[in-house]
Amino acid sequence: MHYLYGFRRDDVRRLVATFGAEQQLRAYVRWATLASTGETAGKFEQGSVLASCERWEHSLHPLTDEDPSQVEHNPTPSML
Repeated sequence: MHYLYGFRRDDVRRLVATFGAEQQLRAYVRWATLASTGETAGKFEQGSVLASCERWEHSLHPLTDEDPSQVEHNPTPSML
């Protein structure tokens, strides 16, 4: 499982989605990025799980105590 985390202005890491494969995660982030301001920072699509985030990171292991079942798994642009 791949975990996608978003950071908002308060710079607190939040789990925003999980993915079955890294390729899916990276494709989603590419789609969601409207304007890049760094390797993992930018302005993101309003309807995406990264909306209102300023940057993102991913991990193969949970980085927070958040419940992964409470976020979307394998979100796609068609889910908008």
